[in-house]
Amino acid sequence: MANATTTAKISVQDVRKTFQLKNKEFVALERVNLDIADNEFVTVVGPSGCGKSTLMNILGGLEEATAGQALVDGRNVSGPGPERGVIFQQYALFPWLTVRKNVEFGLKVAGVNAKDRRERAEHFIDMVGLGQFADALPKMLSGGMKQRCAIARAYAVNPSILLMDEPFGALDALTRVKLQEQLLDTWNREKRTVMFITHDVDEAVFLANRVVVMAARPGRIHEVIDVDLPYPRTEEVRLSPEFAELRNRVWHAVYHQ
Repeated sequence: MANATTTAKISVQDVRKTFQLKNKEFVALERVNLDIADNEFVTVVGPSGCGKSTLMNILGGLEEATAGQALVDGRNVSGPGPERGVIFQQYALFPWLTVRKNVEFGLKVAGVNAKDRRERAEHFIDMVGLGQFADALPKMLSGGMKQRCAIARAYAVNPSILLMDEPFGALDALTRVKLQEQLLDTWNREKRTVMFITHDVDEAVFLANRVVVMAARPGRIHEVIDVDLPYPRTEEVRLSPEFAELRNRVWHAVYHQ
């Protein structure tokens, strides 16, 4: 398991983010500090309006911090970059492209030749269990299959970091559990640094090395909780007393601040 005391892959240092709402300043984030180690899986939970997505957008280079800095590999984040794959709750697939062409898209933009594009796309399509649907259009896929396609597309460009904003939030419970297990299996094999936003406390504990609990008004880190559960995370782990104890601790931190 990754250790946060090692050199940080992601470092958030005194980040503040404000927005102007009419004639009033709204503070979305206030003095946020967080280090995430290489290959660490961190989940982020907290009440609505606590700035979870704003923090991820800053790390993804989609928004700028008002003060402080966000660093990746020791370099200031100044915009999107290929080392950071971003996956949102909305699948954002091109409806006119097949699964294979969607997964190849980022590689094509990067100038990868057709043969290598196809080989790499097929590897990740098979990895997420969509081999039989490589030539299907998104309209032929279920919600879970679309999200698996989005994950394969993110992995295909070989990012060292995955930023995931409630990617399973709109899925049914069974599909969600299956994708959680599949994501962890992929993470164990491929190894990436993952920051995963969720509103689901069970999901947060099941996936993570550490759970970051945020508080609102203004958005800030309330508590960071280590998850000392073994990988691979199985249904047996999910039903264990240790899991229940951690879940209750995170739940209390989120809803009884």
